[in-house]
Amino acid sequence: MTDRTFIIAEAGVNHNGSLDMARRLVDAAAEAGADAVKFQTFKAELLATAQAGKASYQISNTKEGGSQLAMLRALELKLEDHHALIEHCQARGIRFMSTAFDATSLTFLGGLGMPAIKIPSGDITCAPLLLQAAQLRQRLLVSSGMSTLTDLERALGVLAWGLQHDGQPSSQNEIDACYFSAEGQEALRSHVTLLHCVTQYPAPPEAVNLRAMDSMAQAFGLPVGYSDHTLGIEVSIAAVARGATVIEKHFTLDRSLPGPDHLASLEPGELRSMVGAIRHVETALGSARKLPASAEQPNRAIGRRSIVASRPIAAGETLTLAMLDCKRPGNGMTPMDIWSLVGRPAARDFAADEQIEP
Repeated sequence: MTDRTFIIAEAGVNHNGSLDMARRLVDAAAEAGADAVKFQTFKAELLATAQAGKASYQISNTKEGGSQLAMLRALELKLEDHHALIEHCQARGIRFMSTAFDATSLTFLGGLGMPAIKIPSGDITCAPLLLQAAQLRQRLLVSSGMSTLTDLERALGVLAWGLQHDGQPSSQNEIDACYFSAEGQEALRSHVTLLHCVTQYPAPPEAVNLRAMDSMAQAFGLPVGYSDHTLGIEVSIAAVARGATVIEKHFTLDRSLPGPDHLASLEPGELRSMVGAIRHVETALGSARKLPASAEQPNRAIGRRSIVASRPIAAGETLTLAMLDCKRPGNGMTPMDIWSLVGRPAARDFAADEQIEP
């Protein structure tokens, strides 16, 4: 991670199970200028039971019912596909990432040298997976969709313990003690970035609540980013202006493709526009110091005013406010000092509109 916003182009399962389509998604993310392209790694049987139904957005977006398990099976990437995608990412100059949704997948991804391990929103309460992720001792991105601050605090407790210990905690009290310790807080600051998120596809603007980023940062003292499921690019750009250090945004090759996430994803041209706009916003945010910009310097004399004579003034004449005016250019005596001249004798003759000298 760097000081600039880390932009993750979330391919997710928008490859529809095709390695060729996954490669094309890598190409699109690289051409858009994203820092990383991220997929999802899971074994369907380890993620959902045969009885698990689809989410309402999945039914709506796929136009069909059926089980979540059947849908997930069709969207799996083979383990060997990951190595092919990593090679393709290296060739295209973009970082490879993937989110693990089960312990086997997490172990596999932990050895791939990714820039961060992603905890998905749905697993914020899956304590064993949180512990396993923390014990990898790698950078962690923790999505917070569907979560309260209490949910996040409990998850951070498990992460703090796992970042400092091997094995299993003996009690919740042990986890709590680790979380509240100086060492636990430092471990979190060194490894964890929280991602504000709304788990709906697409998320309506009125549900986004970007100000929650401020609440999360204040509550936990950790960097905060934003995982964006809204339509369009405006909310991601606004999140950067509010201080997001990471942006994650779903994208697809074509929104009309079949699948659960395509409809809530950007197309390649939109992704490129979002990345470009974010980089412009980063430049515009500046240093927070209020100083004249170098670009402004030539305009200071043009835009500001100087003290001038409002009529001809004779040398030695006592100056009054009525004898003085303020006009451009501003390369003479500043009008902020006009009252210091009142009652003083004119140093010499001044013509009307001539700049006054003290």
